Amino acid sequence: MRPPCDRSQPSGRAMTPNHMSHYQPIHVVIDHQDAVVSAGLHALLAGFADLLLNDASDCPAPVDVFITDYQSGLARCNVSLYGRGRKPPVLILTHRDTDWDVHLAVAAGVRGYLLHSDGSAQLERAIRAVAGGIRFMSPLVAQDEAGLSQAVNLSKRQNEVLMLLAEGCCNKMIARELNIEVGTVKSHLKGLFTKLGATARSHAVALGVRQGLIQYDGRGRLSQSYDLPRR
Repeated sequence: MRPPCDRSQPSGRAMTPNHMSHYQPIHVVIDHQDAVVSAGLHALLAGFADLLLNDASDCPAPVDVFITDYQSGLARCNVSLYGRGRKPPVLILTHRDTDWDVHLAVAAGVRGYLLHSDGSAQLERAIRAVAGGIRFMSPLVAQDEAGLSQAVNLSKRQNEVLMLLAEGCCNKMIARELNIEVGTVKSHLKGLFTKLGATARSHAVALGVRQGLIQYDGRGRLSQSYDLPRR
């Protein structure tokens, strides 16, 4: 792990050669597709002498942190550049804060996730954490995760209904797949919504993802943890 930031040195100011001797440089590649955000990142991070900044077109090896937009971050994680089982150290900076977006990013192997509303202090902490191999999530996202820490116990049938909801099935399709009546499907949905605290079908799926009841791979494809009783 890299040495912690020297708190006697104000953030954003260049370090003296004496300070630099105690720090290992962090190679940062800014690969954000929003030109305004990219320029802002360069301007903000240029004041940290131990952060060596590069653009994606001039990518050094190795890279300690990739700062990306949402789509670029997922793309980097889904392309094997770091060998089997290894993911690039991606830090996403985005406005996307939905349950679904965060889950897909984490499932893809993203190491850091920040929102545009997070401040510069959070950005510095995130860069140093990701460079040190530590996951860093926006405090706003982390608060949402903490609120869902208590597990929800669904019945086998409720799990099956939830999985079919995730596949986009309507009530009639669910009834046909499970060989039950539409009224029975509605009854299971009512119980499912109550246990999850959901207010709509899409909300139930999002909460199911956050609880780990629904599994997706890094490309957004449904990964079933059990076999549905197909006819």
